[in-house]
Amino acid sequence: MIKLMVIGNLGKDCTVNTVNGKNVINFSVAHTEKFKDSTGAQREKVIWVECAYWTDRTGISPYLKKGQQVYAEGTPEVRTYQSNDGKNGASLTMRVQNIQLLGSSRNAEGMSTSPQAPAYSNGNSNTYSNGNSNTYANNNAGNDVSDASDDLPF
Repeated sequence: MIKLMVIGNLGKDCTVNTVNGKNVINFSVAHTEKFKDSTGAQREKVIWVECAYWTDRTGISPYLKKGQQVYAEGTPEVRTYQSNDGKNGASLTMRVQNIQLLGSSRNAEGMSTSPQAPAYSNGNSNTYSNGNSNTYANNNAGNDVSDASDDLPF
């Protein structure tokens, strides 16, 4: 299994479509990496990931607006195409399994806004968000922790 995880900002507002009776939320995420080249000059590289989130839980879609920072994970796919001018190209796409809103987005006035939407997941993941980007996982790791009430003297 190959898993892709990306943290970045949405390039435009998401779109919700229905394909063969199933809902899909489409959005694009830009991830920017800063690095120094061989001459020591600071460079910046932007990687765009086209995302498709197949889900009946479309409640997150109003929060997926341009500039919103998100964490998304899923399975990657590289698609090749030929442009109208005959050049070959490739794009990175991801079938999203989990998505979570992070940080804040910038609205048209440049003001920072905080998201108040939960994280969403396909499958049996036990990830939840309280809108403040806190994540709680129920992975049964707490089985070896003793109950504090057992240590009470009364």
